[in-house]
Amino acid sequence: MNDREEYGLLEPEEGEGEDFGDEWEEIDVSDTEADRIARKRDREFAEFRKRLKDADQFKVEQSVFDDATFAAIYKLVQDGYIEAFGGPISTGKEANVYEALGAEDRDVAVKIYRINASNFQQMREYLEGDPRFEGIGSDKKKVVLAWTKKEFANLRRAKAAGVRVPEPIAVERNVLVMELVGLVEDRARRLAEVDVENPETAFEVVREYMRRLHRAGLVHGDLSEYNLIIHDGELVVIDLGQAVTVHHPNAEDFLERDCRNVAAFFTRQGIDVDPADLQAFVTEAEPEP
Repeated sequence: MNDREEYGLLEPEEGEGEDFGDEWEEIDVSDTEADRIARKRDREFAEFRKRLKDADQFKVEQSVFDDATFAAIYKLVQDGYIEAFGGPISTGKEANVYEALGAEDRDVAVKIYRINASNFQQMREYLEGDPRFEGIGSDKKKVVLAWTKKEFANLRRAKAAGVRVPEPIAVERNVLVMELVGLVEDRARRLAEVDVENPETAFEVVREYMRRLHRAGLVHGDLSEYNLIIHDGELVVIDLGQAVTVHHPNAEDFLERDCRNVAAFFTRQGIDVDPADLQAFVTEAEPEP
């Protein structure tokens, strides 16, 4: 296995057109089937909701998960994306992430965003100017739903471009189901938490993934050693909820910040990395076929 394989450098998926990254579908944040289930409140959903609220891992969330959130989980269970819940992987001000069993006994992660997220204004900063979310307004529910669907869309876009990210599986309202990278008892480690054995190769992979994201029309917007993890010899890019399109008015500023963060980390690893050179590499035009 060569160094590039050791760090999991992937190949882009086939079938993307020449304007890869410029064809953005508008993302709908109107009511979903989960909202209709919550309004209907039939006996089966009421029983499911009670069981979930009585479960140990959800008891603390009774005051922050509304009926439509429980309905979204219910819909994902009905559709076969979630078979059973495990314990929480992480809890935060914006979202909780739970380990779960998905289809075909696959381990998945279920990320549940709170509608009353504390970083509502920060979310708007990343959404406003994104062509997929024109006219999102100031409705807190719509902003959080847009953020969840944005993360799902960004993960799909990144995966298609050959960037190793958690595979997106399903999204319903403010609930996102994705590949679980590392089990709870054997969690993947952030780059900040490990001794990087081969920093030169790790840097090559990270900068290549940054370039692939950019060519796919995306800028991560919060890239650092805390949003890069290593699992089973692979470098995985995580937390793409805030990633913006290259058409976003602040995309260049976000990219400059990403480059500074990455350059600073690898400079501490003993590599001379210039942020401006990194940005020039990332934004280099794709050669003509």
